Amino acid sequence: MTASSTITATSIDGAERNESPERLVRPLIRLAKASGVSTAYIDQLGTYVEIADDVLVDVLGALGVDATSPEAIDASLAAADAATSDRILPSSTLTATAGEPATITLHCAADDEPEATITLEDGTVRHSDENDILPDLNVATSRFLALPDDLPIGYHTLQVAAGDRTDEATLMVAPARIPLPATVAEHPRWGWMAQLYSIRSHESWGVGDYGDLTTLLADAGAKTGADFMLINPIHAGAPVPPLEPSPYLPESRRFLNVTYIRPQNIPEYAELTADERTRVDALHASVAARNDDPEPLDINAAWNAKRPALRVIFDHPRSPEREVAFSRFKEQAGPDLDAFAAWCLAFEVWGAPWEPNSWFGRTGRTSPEVAELIRDHHDLFEFNRWLQWIADEQVAAAQQAAKDNGMALGLMQDMAVGVHALGADVWWSPERFALGSVTVGCPPDFYNQQGQDWGQPPFNPRYLEATGYRVYREMVHSMFAHAGAVRIDHVLGLFRLWWIPMGKGAKGGAYVMYDYRAMIAVLSIEATRANGLVIGEDLGTVPEYVRQVLADHGVLGTDVAWFARIDNSPNAGDPYAPPSDYRRQALASVTTHDLPPTAGYLEFEHVQLRERLHLLAEPVEQFAASAAAERQAMLDVLVSGGWLDAAAAADVLGHEQEIVEAMHRMLTATPSVLRQAAIVDGTGQHATVNQPGTSDQYPNWRIPLVDGDGRLVHTEEVFSNPRVLSLAAVMRGER
Repeated sequence: MTASSTITATSIDGAERNESPERLVRPLIRLAKASGVSTAYIDQLGTYVEIADDVLVDVLGALGVDATSPEAIDASLAAADAATSDRILPSSTLTATAGEPATITLHCAADDEPEATITLEDGTVRHSDENDILPDLNVATSRFLALPDDLPIGYHTLQVAAGDRTDEATLMVAPARIPLPATVAEHPRWGWMAQLYSIRSHESWGVGDYGDLTTLLADAGAKTGADFMLINPIHAGAPVPPLEPSPYLPESRRFLNVTYIRPQNIPEYAELTADERTRVDALHASVAARNDDPEPLDINAAWNAKRPALRVIFDHPRSPEREVAFSRFKEQAGPDLDAFAAWCLAFEVWGAPWEPNSWFGRTGRTSPEVAELIRDHHDLFEFNRWLQWIADEQVAAAQQAAKDNGMALGLMQDMAVGVHALGADVWWSPERFALGSVTVGCPPDFYNQQGQDWGQPPFNPRYLEATGYRVYREMVHSMFAHAGAVRIDHVLGLFRLWWIPMGKGAKGGAYVMYDYRAMIAVLSIEATRANGLVIGEDLGTVPEYVRQVLADHGVLGTDVAWFARIDNSPNAGDPYAPPSDYRRQALASVTTHDLPPTAGYLEFEHVQLRERLHLLAEPVEQFAASAAAERQAMLDVLVSGGWLDAAAAADVLGHEQEIVEAMHRMLTATPSVLRQAAIVDGTGQHATVNQPGTSDQYPNWRIPLVDGDGRLVHTEEVFSNPRVLSLAAVMRGER
């Protein structure tokens, strides 16, 4: 467990603020720090904030640490000390850097002669000798184990025996930093950001799908010279409606969203009988007209038609070769696939897990009822495993299309922060999470003035450490299987997460610390093996040391033009930084999915929407004035840098496309190794795809792709659209 450090800040008046000596000696504060819970933090405006006692008690309780009384606090402090003294190794998970010398402190009796064994990932066993374990001249009960400096990168097992005790830990050996792929190191690369569900062709089922993704990637590479495409998360969701529209609230991050499958692209579709083909095609025809509907997407209608069509294809016999491939997929996916399929089965047969007194709280992986359910409905269980296989095949095909059409990276997958509290991961493996009393979110900042509660249970850092981060390793590995890069939403979560106790509201949380060394080691190992990149979304309340640590390990940051002010000022209207100040190790973009498309932002879509939805914590006139000052500051930097004519800046509505392209032209002057344009900025869309802080007040994640006049843009039209092609020319550096 990584304990939090004392918080120090400088307030606006220049006075230093930190936790007082009196506060630091309080047993509750000492227990919180020993348990990895921050007792104070610095917000985005530089304000020092102390965490209230009741919040600390609740967060500690979620970690399994009793702090409900003075006696309980004393007992918990004693238990923490005892747990440390009972171990030979300092932790159940240890990290080392490949090729660099490292030592591990061993705690043992003064007369012990410890011996160490390292079992490598490939099964090779290496034993220590007398030269590898040295005494600590200052502490009689400590030894130093010198690790070999030629250990390969990977996940190994370290075992130490001392006297009558043995101890074991996962030893993760990672590269010092994630190397830039050669194609990126030779010169900066650019790509697109797309909301997959929003872009539909006539072959879609009312929602964009993996077939559309294949076309988009191929066309982006061949027609615009783009090198990557970042899409919304494609983590797994519910098996039957009602579906959760947010891709950032998945049921499992280990598996894929099967609602994006294109039935017509499954090999068995071509082998269907005439009757089977008629049934599938009729189901497609029942929703095909929705591909031309500019209104918010009906994701439930699409899946209600597609799922029975997929069942028809599943029931059709597969060739022996295809059956072998399916069996191989199931074997490689392991027991987590069975867990997800069982959850889907229970959901469909027993009802939604959020219904009152549902099976979710009464059953689990060891329940006889679950085993009986799988036996009685084995065909449906197998269908859900098959859906994952098909989704995996279609995402692989999309990535192959990207590479075949010249993309350097291809697909950039997006990793959500967490999972649904009633999802498969939580039901089958509740020990992985801090459950029942806390959710994850973020404290207030300029763009979300009331803070955010994402409603997701956080990983339990103690479980991660005890199990060698296996669940995280498998998730990252599966994402890199069909991607050239992985973007981590809210990358601060590698270091700390804002835990919100039930009933306290988004403002009433506390940061819980995670072992970032272990999590970065996983990312470094998996990215290096895949010759890929990791991009961290490090916007908002992120301490500078976090950005530095990520950069030191080769994790790219995120620089967004609308946020890139001089000295990282959080104040709208303050001057914008020149593009030369952007980081080299970054993905630079004009906007994000949490802001309106640039055309809408220039016309204050965010002001109007937040007022309409009652999301402002200040008078609308005040927020509107800050938005106007922000826009003017952007126009000023564009004009002063020579990317925009002053006359165009004076007439925003009359020169919208010119201003949008000027902002992207500014990106090409950054040193950033990756630069990104949003497809919605290419088409000229105004409506935001997601408004943070809302659920059903706005059709988040259901807005279809349209142009500046509100006309639909279909998949095959995207990279023939003159405005999109014009923006692509800007990104290529053409004048």
